[in-house]
Amino acid sequence: MDYKTHINPDQLPKHIAIIMDGNGRWAKKQGLLRVAGHKKGSKAVRKIVEACAEIGIKHLTVYAFSTENWNRPKLEVQTLMKLLVSSLRKEIKTLQDNNICLKAIGCINNLPEKAQTELKEVIVKTANNTHMTLTLALSYGAREELIQAVKTIATKAKHEQLEINQITEETVNQHLYTESLPDVDLMIRTSGEQRISNFLLWQMAYAEFYFTPILWPDFDKNDLFEAIYTYQKRERRFGKTSEQL
Repeated sequence: MDYKTHINPDQLPKHIAIIMDGNGRWAKKQGLLRVAGHKKGSKAVRKIVEACAEIGIKHLTVYAFSTENWNRPKLEVQTLMKLLVSSLRKEIKTLQDNNICLKAIGCINNLPEKAQTELKEVIVKTANNTHMTLTLALSYGAREELIQAVKTIATKAKHEQLEINQITEETVNQHLYTESLPDVDLMIRTSGEQRISNFLLWQMAYAEFYFTPILWPDFDKNDLFEAIYTYQKRERRFGKTSEQL
């Protein structure tokens, strides 16, 4: 089924978040080293980014590297960081051709200096692009993000820069890494796992979850369109009844 033809362009999710899971398992199935899965997975990222730009998705956030991923074998982490640098260099043309602005969230200072430099360069070069925002979650953990937000808000309250009764949801939003992004409408996770793994906990409060057994390197445009099509078939009530909508 060609799901793209069945998507309603007036009901697109404003913000899609993706947990790109299954690179290692894909490589194992092929009898290859895990790094081969990560390389194949980076090609899938390009296809999905282009597909989102193609149909008019305004915000896409991908979970590229979590705070917990630092605990993986040292060689795999080094390989992932090298792959990040090379991918940024290769994909600058894709971003520019599709008018995509690149952003990054997480503890970016924990990345190797070379990766930080390359990332900042691409962010600067694409800063004025307006068709879509692609956000890379790198060295990212939602609990760490919330802790930092609470510390900053508490410090402001301590120094009387903020009244306690002035703290609202918007206050918290303004102190998160994602302050310039809307809440997530659709979260996609590949590989059959059904958990959110410390990803955008606050921002996904009312997101629709879509889990697929497809391993990330095999996830293609039609699979993305199927996820969006399924999303559009759901009734999003935000606490209300069907009759109130």
